[in-house]
Amino acid sequence: MRHRRRGERGYSLSTRAVHAICLTGALAAAGIVTAAKGKEAPPSPPPPPPFFDYRQERPGASHKITPADLPPPDAAESVDNGPRLIPRPARAWPAAPPGFRVDLYADGLQNPRLIRTAPNGDVLVAESDPGRIRLLRGVGKDGRALENHVFASGLHQPFGIALYPAGSDPRWIYVGNTDSVVRFPYASGDLLARGPAETVTDDIPGGGRLRGGGHWTRDLAFSRDGQTLYVSVGSRSNNDDNPAEYHRADILAFDLQKGQADSHRERVFAWGIRNAVGIAVHPVSGELWASVNERDRLGDNLVPDYITHVEPGGFYGWPWFYIGGNYDPRHAGKHPELRAKVALPDVLLQPHDASLQMTFYDGGQFPAEYRGDIFAAQHGSWNRKVRSGYEVVRVPMHGRARATGEYEDFLTGFVSPGGDVWGRPVGVAVAKDGALLVSDDGSNAVWRVSHLGAGKAEKKKK
Repeated sequence: MRHRRRGERGYSLSTRAVHAICLTGALAAAGIVTAAKGKEAPPSPPPPPPFFDYRQERPGASHKITPADLPPPDAAESVDNGPRLIPRPARAWPAAPPGFRVDLYADGLQNPRLIRTAPNGDVLVAESDPGRIRLLRGVGKDGRALENHVFASGLHQPFGIALYPAGSDPRWIYVGNTDSVVRFPYASGDLLARGPAETVTDDIPGGGRLRGGGHWTRDLAFSRDGQTLYVSVGSRSNNDDNPAEYHRADILAFDLQKGQADSHRERVFAWGIRNAVGIAVHPVSGELWASVNERDRLGDNLVPDYITHVEPGGFYGWPWFYIGGNYDPRHAGKHPELRAKVALPDVLLQPHDASLQMTFYDGGQFPAEYRGDIFAAQHGSWNRKVRSGYEVVRVPMHGRARATGEYEDFLTGFVSPGGDVWGRPVGVAVAKDGALLVSDDGSNAVWRVSHLGAGKAEKKKK
């Protein structure tokens, strides 16, 4: 298809008495808080339903946002309110629904991001800042990994990981650097890459770090027939339409020749997707799905992030429109010919949640109603007065190939009652035994959520 050249995520206002705070002059000048040091700021009221913030997150709570719920844009309401990370408090622990247990699978990692499970059960973790892939193996009675190895290093902001071909005996591990896709030869059981990285393609835009430098993560997924490699590339900006956005805010597709991408047959699979941080192929329908960060700076309750199946050739609005034909006021009147063509996402999430990796649950450990459901990590807001996200959500699929719009809080508790953040979920993967693994680059850990059956302990505290 012909592709048009087209031209950051909260902080609570209240604290526990033992954690009195003094916000910076910049935040006070922005009108976020007027509390002096040693005094507790008055709590902000909760947002109007169906919107919510971390104070209303509860495992099992269900939410549904529709296009009709969206407020008018209000850039004046927009705030810069990033998380203040603290070490995990002594008794802080993620909370899951009744019948589930949460264990600390691995800690002491460095910037753990996307995670992927190999067919033999090994867990691959992209440590993006140091540029390496770590391998975790096994699980002890305490829920912790038994082995921890560096599988590959010398990478450039690695994020996406995919094994090829599908099945029980993959021969390659593909890695999405920020500016290329590489692969390592692999055999089941390898603890260390058995050869140097081979470049599959370097025909993708590289990214820095927002703000201003571009979305840098590149997730990878193979089509069910193994003939196409999908690569997600986020926008360089919040909402610009200048030439620097060429082949960004897209999901690119590469045809494969013996596992190598044919760059001459590169194409845009879908566009106008601001930042599809996580992509995954539905195990039954074969459709590509995406977990997407939408734009900021239009107010607390705009624009919803989303999870959706991705239509081939589909246009999802960015930067001119959002959630259907709603004009971004900063581009009012542009490209009227595209307005009716904007695809509506399947599931609207809280605005500014920063939805990252997603996966379909294909394990056998959780109750039967979880089979085929989506889990997605919410890294957490920076552009809301009171923070939201910082959790893992579940999208019930009800045994169907398409979602019906609702989602649930599944793993919460990464924000203290006073609004300080100690954990930020990034990656989700299903372990070989059916447990759910969650990477967390706030506490530099991987958590393991297992099902114990009704009436048993929800969580284990150290």
